[in-house]
Amino acid sequence: MGHNTENTQAMIESTQYSNFILRQLPESTLPESFARDVTDFDEGTTLNIPTVGQTTLQEVFEDQELQSNAIDTGTITFNLTDYIGERWHVTDELRQEGNAAKINAVHHAKSMGVVQAIAEYEETRLFALANAAQTDANANNINGFAHRIASGETNDVAKLQHFRQMSTSFDKARAPQFGRVAIVDPVVAATIEDLFGTSAAISYNPHFEGIVTSGFTMGHRFVRNIYGWDIYTSNLLPKSGASGSYGDGTETVTNAVANIFMCVGDDNATPMMKAWRKTPGVTTWRDEAKRRDEFQTTGRFGIGNQRKDTLGVLITSAVNS
Repeated sequence: MGHNTENTQAMIESTQYSNFILRQLPESTLPESFARDVTDFDEGTTLNIPTVGQTTLQEVFEDQELQSNAIDTGTITFNLTDYIGERWHVTDELRQEGNAAKINAVHHAKSMGVVQAIAEYEETRLFALANAAQTDANANNINGFAHRIASGETNDVAKLQHFRQMSTSFDKARAPQFGRVAIVDPVVAATIEDLFGTSAAISYNPHFEGIVTSGFTMGHRFVRNIYGWDIYTSNLLPKSGASGSYGDGTETVTNAVANIFMCVGDDNATPMMKAWRKTPGVTTWRDEAKRRDEFQTTGRFGIGNQRKDTLGVLITSAVNS
């Protein structure tokens, strides 16, 4: 009698594992150009950045001398805000008893997961600090026009006029026409798709051709161009939560999301700035006493607001589209 599955059970491994390891789906992150990279902050904890105001003219009269006027000056401060890291290890016993290829795959997945987590953390902080740069429950007027708008529509959804209103506010703040982007929650993107698809104010070609062709839309999907805003989506925008709210002093939205509007045409116009004091990198060492290889990565950076006149926030429902 030959061998079969009935009489040779002891030779059959009871459990098998696939060579394919299922990983969590990562959140795509923004390109580096959405915040000014501060290059002159390589020591200390606080950077003071000089600012200058606008120059004014005066009327000239015969036989009268001109008055000497100084230009307004000031400073804004920029600080290191975040110090983050992660650590993991692989024991000798695991290497001895486990499948080498699968152990290496898990180790690689952990390394890539740390990289992705740092990128998501950085983007989340960028949006959170952009929202925090404004005063909640206040219109945050610049030259008399609101830069913080809360939806008063049924179910607190976005509407076309919100984008026109924000465009006017940026125009009155003298923000450049080029480089205007709006990062909205996918719920808001769904509203745009459903309600505004046939409007003449919407176009389908983004102005940021370089970002699009370099792969930005593979992560943050380009939705539409509305009143000059190139609109992209992100799941990492600040949310008030079911028990919280955001507002503009007139309207209050519960369970809200803060959609971020920025002009990032150049470093002078970009509202947010950031600097890495220590870029993330993996260090390794051997722990002989515990018979394992150790791995650790750390990163230290700062994000701050450098100007408010090129920053806007549209507050809408995080759940209703």
